[in-house]
Amino acid sequence: MRLISLLRLVILMAMLFANSITSGSASAAEVVGFSDARFRAGTIVIRNSEKRLYLVLGGNRAIRYKVAVGKRQKSWTGQAFITAKYVKPDWAPSEEVRRDFPHLPTVIRGGAPNNPMGVAAMTLSNGNYAIHGTNRPGSIGRAVSYGCIRMANQDIQDLFQRVTVRTPVVALP
Repeated sequence: MRLISLLRLVILMAMLFANSITSGSASAAEVVGFSDARFRAGTIVIRNSEKRLYLVLGGNRAIRYKVAVGKRQKSWTGQAFITAKYVKPDWAPSEEVRRDFPHLPTVIRGGAPNNPMGVAAMTLSNGNYAIHGTNRPGSIGRAVSYGCIRMANQDIQDLFQRVTVRTPVVALP
C-alpha cells in the first residue's frame, strides 16, 4: 500500500513539474500595469532598453512580451506603423546582412527551419524592419538583431491576431 501511494506521489510530482516547464515556456506574455498617457489603446510600444514590447490595452494595462531588439548601433527608435502581415514569410537578407554573411542564400522560404522570420511577421513603415517570430528562441531578451524586433513564435502568433495593418508602433530607447 505504501509503495502504491509513493508511486502515485512521484507520478503526480512529475506531472506538475512537466506542466510547470511547459507553461513557463509556452509564452512570455503577461498583462501588466501601463500608465504612459502618451500612448492610446492599440499602440505597440517597444522599450529597447527593457527588451520588451507592450500592446497598450487602455485602462492602465498592456500586454507585455519579451523580445530581442537591435544590437548596438542597429536598434531603431521613433514611430512607424504596420504595413503588412505575413504567415510563414520568406526571408531575403538585407544588403547589410549579406555583407556580414555572404554565404546566405538570396531567399529562405517561409516555414524552412533556417528561416529567421519564424511563424509570422509584420512589416513596418520605417524601412527594412519587421516584428517577427524567430528560429532562435534563445535570442529573446537580448540585443542581437539588425534592427528587427524578434518575438517567441507563440508570442508573435498572439500579437498577430490582436493587431491590424496600420497599427501604430513606437520604439523608445
